[in-house]
Amino acid sequence: MPEQSGNSRKGLEAYFKNGKISVRKDPFAVVRSAKPLPGAFANIVDRHEVTVIIEQQRIAAEDALAIEPGWRLITFDMVLPFDLTGFLAAVASSLAEAGIAIMAISSFSTDHILVKDKDLSLALDRLRGLGFSVTNS
Repeated sequence: MPEQSGNSRKGLEAYFKNGKISVRKDPFAVVRSAKPLPGAFANIVDRHEVTVIIEQQRIAAEDALAIEPGWRLITFDMVLPFDLTGFLAAVASSLAEAGIAIMAISSFSTDHILVKDKDLSLALDRLRGLGFSVTNS
């Protein structure tokens, strides 16, 4: 975990210790699409492409220009204030130390990460090691 000042580090530790995460049971895919897809977890539209994060079984071949399947969605089931610094960095660092790649998505109130299905068990062990409790959804 990155070094932080005493107050920031204690603040993060409190979030980790009291933090809850949920894991979606169905696998997700990260899709390059020609258009946003209804019912997706996320549609990210930038000037270069449309990226869709959607439950894998909901992908229609005609909607996908490229598919990266086999991701599991982990949600930090807590409200994270906008001025909280280092939260996602600490999570990402812990997972990176274990060789786990992530895809991060932030929403208004919280963060979500995707990890490959093959890495899920180790990722959850690492997150429990930070202090999070895990539920399935």
